[in-house]
Amino acid sequence: MPTMSVRIPEDLKNEIEDHPEINWSEVIRQSMWKYLRRLELADEIASKSELTEEEAKELSEKVKKDIAEHYR
Repeated sequence: MPTMSVRIPEDLKNEIEDHPEINWSEVIRQSMWKYLRRLELADEIASKSELTEEEAKELSEKVKKDIAEHYR
């Protein structure tokens, strides 16, 4: 299996070291798979969309604005 190095902030490293019982490599591996599955789903949805890129950007900005207003 290939090896990957990841740089993390010192405060995160300290917190991780507080939990040596956790297999952090497995946590990271699972997180990467979950993220990739979400990307695949987004790609599948986007491939079926009839929106132009500009329309998608406008919709994205509106959704972000509405969410921000909702949580204010």
